[in-house]
Amino acid sequence: MSEPKKISIVIPSFNEEGNILIMVETLHKVIKPLNFEYELIFVDDGSKDATISILKELAATDENLYYIELSRNFGHQNALMAGLDKATGDAIITMDGDLQHPPELIPSLIQKWEEGYEVVYTRRLENKNLPAFKKITSKYFYRFINYISEIEIEPGTADFRLMDKKVAKVFFTFTENELFIRGLINWVGFKQFAIDYKPSDRFSGSSKYTVKKMLQFALKGITSFSIRPLYLSIFLGISISFFATIFYLIYVFYSIYFGHVISGWSSVIFTVVFFGGLNLIVLGIIGVYVGKLFMQSKNRPNYIISETNLNSKV
Repeated sequence: MSEPKKISIVIPSFNEEGNILIMVETLHKVIKPLNFEYELIFVDDGSKDATISILKELAATDENLYYIELSRNFGHQNALMAGLDKATGDAIITMDGDLQHPPELIPSLIQKWEEGYEVVYTRRLENKNLPAFKKITSKYFYRFINYISEIEIEPGTADFRLMDKKVAKVFFTFTENELFIRGLINWVGFKQFAIDYKPSDRFSGSSKYTVKKMLQFALKGITSFSIRPLYLSIFLGISISFFATIFYLIYVFYSIYFGHVISGWSSVIFTVVFFGGLNLIVLGIIGVYVGKLFMQSKNRPNYIISETNLNSKV
C-alpha cells in the first residue's frame, strides 16, 4: 500500500498579524477533509509587527504548522522561494496570507493535480471594487511585458498556484539574483491548467504593494525575461538620428532658398534637452542590465533564515 501523498502550503507573510489566526483556522478546515498529509509553512519576511510571535505561539501546539523567520525583509518573491526550498510535499501550493487568495479553492487545485496537471495556476477575475488605477496599471503591465518578452503571462495571474514537486525541484537549480516566479512558471513549461477565481476581500490590514513596489516588480519582470529593451534603445537611436538628418537637410535647403537661417533659443534648448533625455534613457536601460550582471556576480543568497522550526518537529 502506497504512502499517502503530502501537500505543502507556503504563505509569505509581511506584517500580517491580523490575518494569521483566521488564515490558519481556514486552511485546517479546508485541508483536513481531503485526507492528505499536509504542512503549513509561513515565511515571515522581516515583519515589524507581531506576525512571527503569533506564528511561534501557534506552532507550539499545532503539529502541521511551521514557520521560517527571515533575518530581514527580502521581498515577496524571495520569501516565496524560501518556502519552496524547504517544502517537502508531493505538491506545493503557494498563496498570500491576507485571504484574498481564497483557501476554498485548494481542493480544486489538488483535483486538477490528481488528474495529471503538474502546474495548476489561478487567474484573478476583475474585481469591480478594485481602484481604477490598479486596474489600468495591471492591464497595461501585462500587455507591455507580453509585447517585449519572450514569454507570455496571462492577465490576472499571481502567485496563487499548485506545482508538482518535480516542478519545484527545477526551481532549486536556479541561481538568479532577482526572482520573478510567475514568469519562471511559464518558462519551465510542464502540463499546466488555469482556474479562474474571484478574489476575496482582505481580512485585515492593507496592501503592501505600493506604487513604487509595483513599478519595481514590473521592471524586474521585464528585464528578467527579455533583452528587447536593449534593441529598443538601438531602434530609438537610429530613428532619432534619421529624423535629425532629415531636419538638418530641410534646414539647409530652407536657408539656401530664403537666404536666412532659422534662429531661436527655445528650439536649441528643446533639442539639447530632448537628446540629453534620450541619452539618459538609453544609458539607463543598459545600466539596468549591467547592474543585474553586477549583482548576480556577487552570488549572494536570495534570503537568510534567522530561525525556523522545520527541523524540530518529527
